[in-house]
Amino acid sequence: MASRGGFNSRIGFIAAAAGSAVGLGNIWKFPFEVGDGGGAAFVVIYLAFAFLLCFPVMVTEIAIGRRTNKNPVGAFTDLGHKNWRIVGILGVLAGVLILSFYNVVAGWAFGYFVEMLMGHFTIGQNFGTFITDMVKVGSYGVLFMVATALIVSRGISGGIERASKILMPTLIVMMLGLVAYSFTLPHAIEGIKFYLLPDFSKITLPVMYNALGQAFFSLSLGMGALITYGSYVDKKENIVTSAAYITLADVGIAFLAGLMMFPFVFSQGLEPTGGAGLIFVTLPGIFGTLGPTLGILVGATFFLLLSFAALTSTVSLLEVPVSYVVDEHKVKRKKAVGLVAGVIFLLGIPSMMANGYSGFFSHFITYLGAGKATDFMTFIGHIASDSFLPLGGALIAIFAAYVWKKHNLNEEIEQGFPGFKGSLGEKYIDFAITYLAPVVLIIIFVLTVLDRFFGINYF
Repeated sequence: MASRGGFNSRIGFIAAAAGSAVGLGNIWKFPFEVGDGGGAAFVVIYLAFAFLLCFPVMVTEIAIGRRTNKNPVGAFTDLGHKNWRIVGILGVLAGVLILSFYNVVAGWAFGYFVEMLMGHFTIGQNFGTFITDMVKVGSYGVLFMVATALIVSRGISGGIERASKILMPTLIVMMLGLVAYSFTLPHAIEGIKFYLLPDFSKITLPVMYNALGQAFFSLSLGMGALITYGSYVDKKENIVTSAAYITLADVGIAFLAGLMMFPFVFSQGLEPTGGAGLIFVTLPGIFGTLGPTLGILVGATFFLLLSFAALTSTVSLLEVPVSYVVDEHKVKRKKAVGLVAGVIFLLGIPSMMANGYSGFFSHFITYLGAGKATDFMTFIGHIASDSFLPLGGALIAIFAAYVWKKHNLNEEIEQGFPGFKGSLGEKYIDFAITYLAPVVLIIIFVLTVLDRFFGINYF
């Protein structure tokens, strides 16, 4: 453990793991999923899935990492089940693929921060032009990957932990400031009502499906990030309470994102179902209505916030393959970071070109039964985020319950939590990883593959 490094404090681990969970999924994706899902009813279902299903899987991943002090691939081997390395490989591959396109969107966010500082509020109207400017988006993408690599290259305590302790509180303060400002806008109360007063007639199977997908993606489950972070955690730490704090931080920041976003949207008389365009197309124009000085201040703060949130996630995404290269191939950390970051950036170039710059990558593949082609960036998202993550989560739960065995998992958890065995918490986590998580996540995986790749929609 000493040679690999580790977290110096419990708060450092929680900040880093919460940073892994908190990202574009919370601030960019969550509000438009809420908008498309009918408002507060989606929020209720999302919270239920986060705590009832995702939390037990998170505890399991952290426990596997701490037991072995290994990366996702080495962890399964170390536990004596070499054939299960494939689950770790799947997680590392998911992390690599997700970071390849996530870094592109993170670069857009940072680019918008620069544009807002310059007072370019019409950037939203020119979104299509901006994302096809390879010099701009390529430069911002390089800067973001370099920033990520610099943090990861400094190791766990000196890089990831230290950065997380700065980035996470800063993120929360910036969000609270924007939430407070959004509440002063005209018609803000309408947005708050939409967001906080549930209409349970809006709960449908598609809403439940999307809510679970959002919870699982935003908590960084199923791809080995929490196995990796767990491998740096001290044996005396309480995994259950740490996982609870991480989950609370994640859903709390997602919740704040909604409180920030919907007053802005309703103050302008816009539809909350604006989708992903809410952030990059609609909001810059809203900031422009605030006047040149206030618009620059609020707009730049928002996109800097988005960039910070993205950075906390890109750090954990990069750490997954880096820890694999360091552990399994005995490469020095700084060299591993350089190699892995370089490869992932190159893998992301097709995603960078898939939004109108290249006809080939913008119309990359046509699925069976689909009326139009899917771009490369979306295709990678369908494979890595939508398919690999629920499959990985299901396999990790199955492994812990049926292969490694529940008594071993419970023994590891109890090391930092005396009295865990026999508690209600133990009973629920056992039930969740034995029955609930495998069944629900396999169903989600199958339905996703049928829908995304074969055009068969059971909803």
